[in-house]
Amino acid sequence: MQVDLSRRLIAVAAALALSASLGAQQTSGSFRWIDFHNPKDQNIVVWVTRSLQVEKWTAVREIGVVYDAALVVTTDRSGPQSPPSDDTFTIWNVSLTSHVVAPLLSGVNLRWFDREHFAENAPEELTVLYDNCHDCPASTYFTSFHYDVSHHMWAARWLRGGQGVLVWNAAGPSASGIAWTQLYAVMAGPDGRAFLVTWNHFEYGKVRGPSNTLFRYDVDPASVQERTVELTRDDADAMELRMCRGQDAVQGLARGQDSALCQQLLNAQPQRKPVTTPPANNRGRSVPPAVRH
Repeated sequence: MQVDLSRRLIAVAAALALSASLGAQQTSGSFRWIDFHNPKDQNIVVWVTRSLQVEKWTAVREIGVVYDAALVVTTDRSGPQSPPSDDTFTIWNVSLTSHVVAPLLSGVNLRWFDREHFAENAPEELTVLYDNCHDCPASTYFTSFHYDVSHHMWAARWLRGGQGVLVWNAAGPSASGIAWTQLYAVMAGPDGRAFLVTWNHFEYGKVRGPSNTLFRYDVDPASVQERTVELTRDDADAMELRMCRGQDAVQGLARGQDSALCQQLLNAQPQRKPVTTPPANNRGRSVPPAVRH
C-alpha cells in the first residue's frame, strides 16, 4: 500500500511539474511550430502525446502552439505495408493546461499555404487545402485555423458537416448534357482582410439559359463571426471579372482562371482605344508660340 501510494504521489508530482513547465512557456501570443528534436520542446511533445494516447493515430506530424493550446496534426496508416500517400490525417485542438482534446477535421492530401488576415486586428491565420478521399474523384476543401481567445482553443472556419468550404468537385454534374465550370480564389480586400469566393457556372445547352452561383466567405468585422454571402447582379458580375483576372488572388489558392469561361469573359471586355484626337488648344504648330512681352 505504501509503495502504491508513493508511486501515485510521484506520478501526480510529475504531472504537476509538467503542467507548471508548460504554463510557464505558453504565455506568448506568437504562433510557432514545435521542433521535435529540440530538448526545450520535449515537454510539449510528451504532453500532446499523452493527451492523444486514447485516440486513433499512427504518428504525430506537426504541433503548433500559441498561448495555452496546440494545433496538432496526426496521420493514420491502415497497415504496415500501406504507402504514406494513403495516410489519412486529423487536425486536433489540444489544451496545454488540461488533457482535453477535440478533433477539428479529417481528410487526405493536406496542403499548407501562406498565412492570411481574415479578421480585423487579429493575427494571421493558417490556410490549408485538403481532399476527402484517395483513388477517387476527390472533392477539395479550404479552411483556415485561428486561435479563439474567448474559448482558449484552436478553431477552423466555415465548417459545415465537419468539413471546410467545398472549392472543387471532381465528380462533375450528376445530369448529362450539363457543362459545369468551377472557379475559386482567396483574395485580399482593400482593407487588407482576405476572403474566399467560389463560382459555379452551369450551361444547359438549348434547354435553358446558363446559371451562376457565387458565394463569398469572410469574417464579419462587426461580430467577428464567419459569414457566407451569395453574390448577385452587379456584385456577381464585378466578382466574376475580378476572379478571372486573378490579380488579387493568393498564390496557390485559386483555380479555374484558365477556363474557357474566363477567356470568353476577358475577351468580351471592351478594350480602351488610344486617343488620336489632338487637344483643343492644338493649332498644328510644331513649336510652342512665342512668349508675349
